[in-house]
Amino acid sequence: MSLSSHLTELRKKHEILSRRIEEEQRSPGADDLHLVDLKRQKLHLKDEIERIAQQV
Repeated sequence: MSLSSHLTELRKKHEILSRRIEEEQRSPGADDLHLVDLKRQKLHLKDEIERIAQQV
């Protein structure tokens, strides 16, 4: 897998996580620990995207 295609996949995953976080936050019974985990995953993807983007 090339770096640019990997970068594209990471951006898609980041967007999916963004949507999931928004949905969870709108839910009245949102699990705070689950939200924290999703946000951590999103931040990790963002860092990975930035790291790879510098290499491309």
